[in-house]
Amino acid sequence: MSEQSKSPQAPDRTPRVVIAGAGMAGVQTAVALREQGWRGAITLLGDEPHQPYDRPPLSKAVLLGKAEGSAFDVDFAGLGIDLHLGRPVTALRPADHVVETARGPVAYDYAVIATGAEPVVLPGSADLPGVHLLRTLDDAERLRPVLAAQHRIVVVGAGWIGAEFATAAREAGCEVTVVEAAEHPLAGALPAEVAAYMTGWYADAGADLRTGARVASVAPGAVTLADGTVLPADAVVVGIGARPATGWLAGSGVALSPEDGSVLADERLHTSVPDVYAVGDCASFPSTRYDTRLLVHHWDNALQGPRTVAENITRGPAEGVVYDPVPYFWSEQFGRFVQYAGHHVDTDELVWRGDPTGAAWSVLWLRSEAGPGAAEPAGAAGGRPAGRLVALLAVGRPRDLAQGRRLIERGALLDRERAADAAVPLKSAVR
Repeated sequence: MSEQSKSPQAPDRTPRVVIAGAGMAGVQTAVALREQGWRGAITLLGDEPHQPYDRPPLSKAVLLGKAEGSAFDVDFAGLGIDLHLGRPVTALRPADHVVETARGPVAYDYAVIATGAEPVVLPGSADLPGVHLLRTLDDAERLRPVLAAQHRIVVVGAGWIGAEFATAAREAGCEVTVVEAAEHPLAGALPAEVAAYMTGWYADAGADLRTGARVASVAPGAVTLADGTVLPADAVVVGIGARPATGWLAGSGVALSPEDGSVLADERLHTSVPDVYAVGDCASFPSTRYDTRLLVHHWDNALQGPRTVAENITRGPAEGVVYDPVPYFWSEQFGRFVQYAGHHVDTDELVWRGDPTGAAWSVLWLRSEAGPGAAEPAGAAGGRPAGRLVALLAVGRPRDLAQGRRLIERGALLDRERAADAAVPLKSAVR
């Protein structure tokens, strides 16, 4: 375990911000506080013994042995950030303004909850030899020799992480079978008519994708499906989702969502408890843009949210800023660069751009100005109504993503016919 000494510029009597969690959201909050002019003490508590690191490379370069790690290039000591490694948080006591940790309490004037998310574990698989998760640096390092040995691998879950791991495993020469309980990959993230075109990517890469396949049991060397099929497996990698790591907040008074366990932050990322903020994968927030509460488990949210928290702490509640981003994420899978911006619901209209059987195409989601699912009066041009762009998926079309993201931020209305023409720049389809 390592720990960096407190900066002489941040003596004990100065106001202190204590950040629980040293992942992307926690580190960026600490850095943003200094950038925003916070002159008080900053204490950053991380539960892992490693220097804080970025997670996206874990399923790519680190996993394949092309990089030894992905530590953030941050001079914590130079910024006066008191970094504690191997010090997990265990409780929050707002009445005493204290964060409890495995090595004793830490007093705060402001606390920031940035403990991220923890992977969902397949029932009955905990501690079984040969069963792996892919969330931490240690997870990636344990999986390196598995890929290097070109083992037979069964991946449980065809979500983003399952697809990225399967991509790396096939690149390493492993025999890969992916089992997904839903009828299509990326269930819950994309509608079936879009994900259907991604199903073939697995076969093209030499991976066996089995949808509608529920796991009945896992044992060393095999995965048994609900229909009785037994899949030999030298290793099993479970990627069936993640949930906010908020169990340690029990009894703190911090309001949590009964549905997903996320911290119920307000539009300024403040929690229900005075002087306590929440950011990143562990926090949901109300979006005026989408008229709903969002829980975003992606890198960009953990990068953008900390700037709002830092600004609200340094400026105070009277001058606070609102957090209402256009969510964004990307994924590299089976030789394709997939990007998504925005937030859609089932009632939004889907508009295709390009041939989804090809290498480059996009999907737009347009919403009636009258609200999701409501009929919209016809527009002027040819009786075709316009629709507000609320989300976009781009496969190999980065220009669509870049232009579309800006149009979503503006709340732009698009002409449906022009938007559907892949030869027309999206910005030229604005009504």
